Amino acid sequence: MPEIQMPKLSDTMTEGTLLAWKKKKGDQVSAGEVLAEIETDKATMEWESPEDGTLTEIYVQEGGKVNVGDRIAFIGGEDEQAPKQEEKEKEKEEKEEKPKAKEEEKKEEKPKKADQPKERTPTTEEKEEKKAAPPKAEKKAEPEKPAPKIEKAGKAEEARVKASPVARRIAAELGVDLSSVNGTGPEGRVTETDVRAAAKSKPATLAAKVPAAVKAGESARIQLSGMRRIIAQRLVESLGPIPHFYLNIDIDAAPLMEAREELKSAGEGADAAKITVNDFVLKAAVQAAVKVPRVNASFDGDAIVQYADIDLGIAVAIEDGLLTPVIRAAQNKSLREISELAKDLAHRARNKRMKPEEFQGGTFTVSNLGGMGIDSFSAVINPPQGFILAVGRITKVPVVDDCDQIIVGHRMSLTMSCDHRVIDGALGAEYLKELRHLLENPALLLV
Repeated sequence: MPEIQMPKLSDTMTEGTLLAWKKKKGDQVSAGEVLAEIETDKATMEWESPEDGTLTEIYVQEGGKVNVGDRIAFIGGEDEQAPKQEEKEKEKEEKEEKPKAKEEEKKEEKPKKADQPKERTPTTEEKEEKKAAPPKAEKKAEPEKPAPKIEKAGKAEEARVKASPVARRIAAELGVDLSSVNGTGPEGRVTETDVRAAAKSKPATLAAKVPAAVKAGESARIQLSGMRRIIAQRLVESLGPIPHFYLNIDIDAAPLMEAREELKSAGEGADAAKITVNDFVLKAAVQAAVKVPRVNASFDGDAIVQYADIDLGIAVAIEDGLLTPVIRAAQNKSLREISELAKDLAHRARNKRMKPEEFQGGTFTVSNLGGMGIDSFSAVINPPQGFILAVGRITKVPVVDDCDQIIVGHRMSLTMSCDHRVIDGALGAEYLKELRHLLENPALLLV
């Protein structure tokens, strides 16, 4: 069976942090069984074993950072042992040492030739000077030979540490002092694994110094998690290059509230009773995009890509940031199906049980902060999507009815953040007009 490598759990992931092993060395594991918890640049997820067998070797300890594709464990079959580490290191060293050894030989030959001065026949004047000069002066004439040795002292000291070329390169990249690393290779040679292990011990030490929680009245520098780092990066990528503009409407939410109450009256156990106002908004957002398909697009260099399917992203707040699970081909799903999928995806996102393909992609996103008491807000587009819809809470406000009477009305604010390269004002307005019509006539969403 092959070695288990750090999986690429998101489209932007380059490394992962192995937070916790759910199995111990020697445990039996089955395909689909949770093996470890891995923090990616987007989320902390439980990672399932890809096959059956015995966890015969664990190469990365808890808290260690690993590049995508690097080995983390070995799951063996019956009586199958993990390959010896030394053999793999030797193979790597031999492959990289051969070309580098030839280069070093060539480099050494060049300075030797340059150091040897060309012999020339002394002139008659020089011969006379040599005869006239006393014997002691001849010894003083050669005082500068030790100088090259001083220059090479640093290199000689570095050469005392036995390390493979790979280990030296990785040490330089990670800022690891080779003289402080204990080699586990043949004759105490420092290997790539030794260097990476030494590098991992540094962040672990720093992490231990950071307090678990900041006390009231105290300041603290909190290290960014992988998720917060990617959120910061994506926001800069969005607000910088993407020309945002915003369209806002207030809809009459009274018909929506009435439809919700009617479904609720079906009884607590009925599936219809579980449909929320947010589910209506999600379904309406999809249906409006079906009617105005040009908004379901993204900018791609010298072209606009218009998508056949509506892959609906749903912004879900989790403890350390934000995830956007995606409902695929949402145009083919009923209100009830969208409601069930939205709840399931949100639940698994908050409990770290998302699969990578479930939060990648998406053609546009809906973000609802109404449940948190926010009246209205403007959301930032998730590139390369063409727009994001921000939903506020339903509020009671005084409104003028058709008979010019002031009555209590229910209003909900919707803000559409658009990428002006893809969506113009008129196109965005057309979409919002269709969205308003659907939400103010919710029976159309039940068809």
